[in-house]
Amino acid sequence: MRDTTLVIMAAGIGSRFGGGIKQLEPVGPNGEIIMDYSIYDALQAGFNKVVFIIRRDLEKDFREVVGNRIEKVTHVKYAYQELDNLPEGFVLPEGRKKPWGTGQAVLSVKGLVNEPFMVINADDYYGKEGFKKIHEYMVNEMRDEGDCYDLCMGGFILSNTLSENGGVTRGVCRVDEKGCLEAVTETYDIQCVDGQMKAADVEGNPVPVDGGCYASMNMWGLPGAFLNELEAGFPEFLSGLKEGDIKSEYLLPGVINQALAEGKATVKVLETPDKWFGVTYREDKEAVVNSLKALIASGAYPEKLW
Repeated sequence: MRDTTLVIMAAGIGSRFGGGIKQLEPVGPNGEIIMDYSIYDALQAGFNKVVFIIRRDLEKDFREVVGNRIEKVTHVKYAYQELDNLPEGFVLPEGRKKPWGTGQAVLSVKGLVNEPFMVINADDYYGKEGFKKIHEYMVNEMRDEGDCYDLCMGGFILSNTLSENGGVTRGVCRVDEKGCLEAVTETYDIQCVDGQMKAADVEGNPVPVDGGCYASMNMWGLPGAFLNELEAGFPEFLSGLKEGDIKSEYLLPGVINQALAEGKATVKVLETPDKWFGVTYREDKEAVVNSLKALIASGAYPEKLW
């Protein structure tokens, strides 16, 4: 069986979580964090390596809270997302504090990962089904060669990915009759208010949204060669920034969208019925703790994972 790697994006600054490092918040009965459950599900599905994408200034805390523990159960590597990690010829714009985005985050694993890999967020609980389906696709169906990248993604039902404590950002997907992604649109402030779905575009203008459509939760299955596409696109993104722009991000869904539009990639959408939960807001933590208690009581997880 081919090697498969789980890549976890854990370099986010947690700005909406009251200033804490939300990826490291304990939510399980023995101090487990959400990442523990994702890693457990991934290993159960057949993944055999984990790469954590972190900030160097968080490394000590990260290793103490999760890394050292996970190294006892699987092969672990670290990649670092840093603001000044830029292609030759580019310098960090004055005043830039915001991370460069998920595209640059995933690009940081180049040199560490050659095999098919799965990308997830650190602070999202995805459920078991997505890990199983993506691993199965990567092992049995994903093409390594050819002019067209063969990708897949976990397709969540949008209404299953909302927070009760505020709006969320999701990649709203358009899928063809063959179950392949046509486009993904970053959509903001999605929430259900008085039984009605509401959302906004990047400018804050209201947009219609269907709670039954597929949503991308940054749960992607990618061939190792797709890192070349991310590497080629980053200088183009940086060259296109307007003077004084210190907030635009190089986003993985945007790179995938462009590859789709140019006929350089296909993305198989693998539906997962699982309900997302996470700690987008500090108020979400209690619901996460209670949800995990219920999953443990149902037998989905042992009370002590490791």
